[in-house]
Amino acid sequence: MKGHLPTPARLPPRMPRLHDGWQRRLCRAVLRMAGWSLVGEFPDTPKLVLIAAPHSSWWDGVWGLLIKVAIGADVHFMAKQELFRGPFGALLVRLGGMPINRGSAQGVVEQMIDQFRRRDRLWLGIAPEGTRKRVARWKSGFWRIAREVGVPIFPVAFHYPDKTIQLGPLFATSADMEADLARLRAFYAPFKGKHRDV
Repeated sequence: MKGHLPTPARLPPRMPRLHDGWQRRLCRAVLRMAGWSLVGEFPDTPKLVLIAAPHSSWWDGVWGLLIKVAIGADVHFMAKQELFRGPFGALLVRLGGMPINRGSAQGVVEQMIDQFRRRDRLWLGIAPEGTRKRVARWKSGFWRIAREVGVPIFPVAFHYPDKTIQLGPLFATSADMEADLARLRAFYAPFKGKHRDV
Protein backbone atom coordinates (compact mmCIF):
# COMPACT_ATOMS: atom_id res chain seq x y z
CA MET A 1 0.00 0.00 0.00
CA LYS A 2 1.34 3.38 -0.97
CA GLY A 3 2.02 5.89 1.76
CA HIS A 4 2.25 9.65 1.99
CA LEU A 5 4.54 12.49 2.90
CA PRO A 6 3.23 14.03 6.13
CA THR A 7 3.02 17.78 6.47
CA PRO A 8 4.80 19.51 9.39
CA ALA A 9 1.44 19.95 11.12
CA ARG A 10 1.05 16.16 11.25
CA LEU A 11 4.47 15.48 12.78
CA PRO A 12 4.67 14.59 16.49
CA PRO A 13 5.26 17.67 18.68
CA ARG A 14 8.42 16.33 20.37
CA MET A 15 10.07 15.23 17.12
CA PRO A 16 13.09 17.40 16.19
CA ARG A 17 12.17 19.55 13.19
CA LEU A 18 13.75 21.72 10.52
CA HIS A 19 12.55 25.21 9.65
CA ASP A 20 10.13 25.56 6.76
CA GLY A 21 11.36 26.93 3.45
CA TRP A 22 11.53 26.54 -0.29
CA GLN A 23 13.86 23.56 0.07
CA ARG A 24 11.05 21.53 1.63
CA ARG A 25 8.67 22.30 -1.20
CA LEU A 26 11.32 21.45 -3.79
CA CYS A 27 12.14 18.12 -2.15
CA ARG A 28 8.46 17.20 -1.90
CA ALA A 29 8.03 17.90 -5.62
CA VAL A 30 11.07 15.77 -6.52
CA LEU A 31 9.81 12.87 -4.40
CA ARG A 32 6.33 13.06 -5.89
CA MET A 33 7.78 12.91 -9.40
CA ALA A 34 10.05 10.02 -8.44
CA GLY A 35 7.16 8.13 -6.82
CA TRP A 36 8.58 7.76 -3.29
CA SER A 37 6.46 7.85 -0.14
CA LEU A 38 6.41 6.92 3.55
CA VAL A 39 4.42 4.17 5.25
CA GLY A 40 3.85 4.30 9.00
CA GLU A 41 4.02 6.94 11.70
CA PHE A 42 6.81 8.87 13.40
CA PRO A 43 7.15 8.41 17.17
CA ASP A 44 6.61 11.32 19.53
CA THR A 45 9.98 11.26 21.30
CA PRO A 46 12.77 13.86 21.41
CA LYS A 47 15.68 11.38 21.29
CA LEU A 48 16.26 8.13 19.44
CA VAL A 49 18.68 6.20 17.25
CA LEU A 50 17.21 5.71 13.77
CA ILE A 51 18.58 2.77 11.79
CA ALA A 52 18.02 2.50 8.03
CA ALA A 53 18.45 -0.68 5.95
CA PRO A 54 18.96 -2.39 3.57
CA HIS A 55 21.78 -0.04 2.58
CA SER A 56 22.82 -1.31 -0.86
CA SER A 57 23.27 1.89 -2.89
CA TRP A 58 24.40 5.49 -2.52
CA TRP A 59 20.87 6.34 -3.72
CA ASP A 60 19.64 5.38 -0.23
CA GLY A 61 21.32 8.49 1.14
CA VAL A 62 19.87 10.65 -1.62
CA TRP A 63 16.27 9.51 -1.05
CA GLY A 64 16.74 9.62 2.72
CA LEU A 65 17.96 13.22 2.66
CA LEU A 66 15.20 14.28 0.26
CA ILE A 67 12.50 12.81 2.51
CA LYS A 68 14.12 14.27 5.63
CA VAL A 69 14.03 17.78 4.16
CA ALA A 70 10.62 17.31 2.48
CA ILE A 71 8.84 16.52 5.75
CA GLY A 72 10.99 18.77 7.95
CA ALA A 73 12.56 16.04 10.12
CA ASP A 74 15.78 17.12 11.83
CA VAL A 75 17.63 13.77 11.60
CA HIS A 76 21.40 13.91 12.06
CA PHE A 77 24.09 11.63 10.67
CA MET A 78 27.80 11.09 11.33
CA ALA A 79 30.60 11.97 8.93
CA LYS A 80 34.35 12.25 9.30
CA GLN A 81 35.38 15.73 10.40
CA GLU A 82 37.62 16.26 7.35
CA LEU A 83 34.50 16.56 5.18
CA PHE A 84 33.34 19.64 7.11
CA ARG A 85 36.10 21.92 5.82
CA GLY A 86 35.20 24.69 3.39
CA PRO A 87 31.81 25.41 1.80
CA PHE A 88 30.92 21.72 1.53
CA GLY A 89 31.19 21.50 5.31
CA ALA A 90 28.57 24.20 5.79
CA LEU A 91 26.21 22.28 3.50
CA LEU A 92 26.81 19.07 5.46
CA VAL A 93 25.92 20.83 8.71
CA ARG A 94 22.73 22.21 7.16
CA LEU A 95 21.81 18.67 6.06
CA GLY A 96 22.32 17.33 9.58
CA GLY A 97 25.92 16.16 9.47
CA MET A 98 27.79 15.72 12.76
CA PRO A 99 31.62 15.71 12.51
CA ILE A 100 33.39 12.67 13.97
CA ASN A 101 37.07 12.71 14.95
CA ARG A 102 38.19 9.19 14.03
CA GLY A 103 41.64 9.80 15.52
CA SER A 104 40.34 10.82 18.92
CA ALA A 105 41.04 8.75 22.02
CA GLN A 106 37.29 9.04 22.58
CA GLY A 107 35.78 6.56 20.11
CA VAL A 108 32.93 7.24 17.70
CA VAL A 109 30.36 5.60 19.97
CA GLU A 110 31.54 7.66 22.94
CA GLN A 111 31.43 10.87 20.87
CA MET A 112 27.80 10.18 19.95
CA ILE A 113 26.87 9.30 23.52
CA ASP A 114 28.31 12.68 24.55
CA GLN A 115 26.19 14.42 21.88
CA PHE A 116 23.03 12.76 23.20
CA ARG A 117 23.83 13.82 26.75
CA ARG A 118 24.44 17.45 25.73
CA ARG A 119 21.27 17.91 23.65
CA ASP A 120 17.60 18.17 24.55
CA ARG A 121 16.59 16.66 21.23
CA LEU A 122 18.51 14.37 18.89
CA TRP A 123 17.48 11.86 16.25
CA LEU A 124 20.64 10.14 15.01
CA GLY A 125 20.47 8.15 11.76
CA ILE A 126 22.85 5.20 11.24
CA ALA A 127 23.19 2.45 8.61
CA PRO A 128 23.71 -0.64 10.82
CA GLU A 129 25.40 -2.60 8.02
CA GLY A 130 28.18 0.01 7.86
CA THR A 131 28.65 -0.63 4.13
CA ARG A 132 26.66 -1.04 0.92
CA LYS A 133 27.80 -4.68 0.62
CA ARG A 134 25.95 -7.57 2.17
CA VAL A 135 27.33 -8.39 5.63
CA ALA A 136 26.81 -11.43 7.85
CA ARG A 137 26.86 -9.28 10.97
CA TRP A 138 25.76 -5.72 11.63
CA LYS A 139 27.99 -3.27 13.43
CA SER A 140 26.84 -2.89 17.04
CA GLY A 141 27.65 0.80 17.57
CA PHE A 142 24.06 1.95 17.11
CA TRP A 143 22.86 -0.54 19.75
CA ARG A 144 25.59 0.49 22.19
CA ILE A 145 24.71 4.17 21.80
CA ALA A 146 21.00 3.57 22.37
CA ARG A 147 21.62 1.24 25.31
CA GLU A 148 24.09 3.55 27.06
CA VAL A 149 21.97 6.68 26.67
CA GLY A 150 18.66 4.93 27.33
CA VAL A 151 16.91 5.92 24.10
CA PRO A 152 14.85 3.70 21.78
CA ILE A 153 15.86 2.42 18.35
CA PHE A 154 13.63 3.42 15.42
CA PRO A 155 13.92 0.99 12.47
CA VAL A 156 13.31 2.43 9.00
CA ALA A 157 13.36 0.25 5.87
CA PHE A 158 13.92 1.06 2.20
CA HIS A 159 11.68 -1.00 -0.09
CA TYR A 160 12.60 -0.28 -3.69
CA PRO A 161 10.00 -2.50 -5.47
CA ASP A 162 7.20 -0.06 -4.57
CA LYS A 163 9.37 2.94 -3.67
CA THR A 164 8.34 3.17 -0.05
CA ILE A 165 10.20 3.91 3.15
CA GLN A 166 8.62 1.89 5.95
CA LEU A 167 8.63 3.37 9.44
CA GLY A 168 8.81 0.62 12.05
CA PRO A 169 7.75 0.52 15.68
CA LEU A 170 10.05 1.85 18.39
CA PHE A 171 12.39 -0.82 19.73
CA ALA A 172 13.62 -0.79 23.33
CA THR A 173 17.00 -2.42 23.92
CA SER A 174 17.40 -5.26 26.41
CA ALA A 175 20.47 -6.59 28.23
CA ASP A 176 20.91 -9.17 25.42
CA MET A 177 22.51 -7.44 22.44
CA GLU A 178 22.57 -10.54 20.22
CA ALA A 179 18.86 -11.18 20.75
CA ASP A 180 18.07 -7.53 20.03
CA LEU A 181 20.07 -7.56 16.79
CA ALA A 182 18.33 -10.77 15.68
CA ARG A 183 14.91 -9.24 16.34
CA LEU A 184 15.80 -6.08 14.43
CA ARG A 185 17.11 -8.03 11.45
CA ALA A 186 13.89 -10.07 11.44
CA PHE A 187 11.93 -6.81 11.06
CA TYR A 188 13.87 -6.07 7.86
CA ALA A 189 13.41 -9.53 6.30
CA PRO A 190 10.50 -8.54 3.97
CA PHE A 191 12.18 -5.44 2.57
CA LYS A 192 14.27 -5.20 -0.61
CA GLY A 193 16.95 -2.57 -1.20
CA LYS A 194 18.03 -1.34 -4.61
CA HIS A 195 20.52 -4.19 -5.08
CA ARG A 196 19.71 -6.68 -2.31
CA ASP A 197 17.80 -7.44 0.86
CA VAL A 198 19.31 -7.38 4.37
